[in-house]
Amino acid sequence: MLRLSKLTDYAVVIMARLAREGAGPDGRVQTAPGLAAATGIAEPTVAKVLKILGQAGLVEGVRGARGGYRLTRLLPAVPLAEVIAAVDGPIALTACVDGGAGACEAEAFCAVRGRWDPVNDAIRAALSSITLADLAGPGCCARPGLAPATASAAIPAE
Repeated sequence: MLRLSKLTDYAVVIMARLAREGAGPDGRVQTAPGLAAATGIAEPTVAKVLKILGQAGLVEGVRGARGGYRLTRLLPAVPLAEVIAAVDGPIALTACVDGGAGACEAEAFCAVRGRWDPVNDAIRAALSSITLADLAGPGCCARPGLAPATASAAIPAE
């Protein structure tokens, strides 16, 4: 089963919450405790996810008494693939797709080596075509000055 990590799921939830609260570029900021309370995600986990997202340039921290975090881009400009790569690393179905020589013990005699590349490319393209606004749904970006979200690429819940 192909499954994203919980941290990636939390990253999407946190970024959607930042957008819903108007914490976009040049917008309001939200604190980690506030995001934890609003999302139901434990505060240490929220802090960890915000740090990862900050290192990837997806959110920025604002210091000071009224500090917190905000998005660096609006959700329609953030492809899901970028969030996945920021949290989980490169999108690769198998070790050989990841490009690491010697990552697979059967590499020397593998009958399908290199044949996973088109499948991996298709998955990357699909994940790149879905934005966080698509996942966040209507209302995430509906405030004045923010682009409206679309729900064109809904992903069914498991």
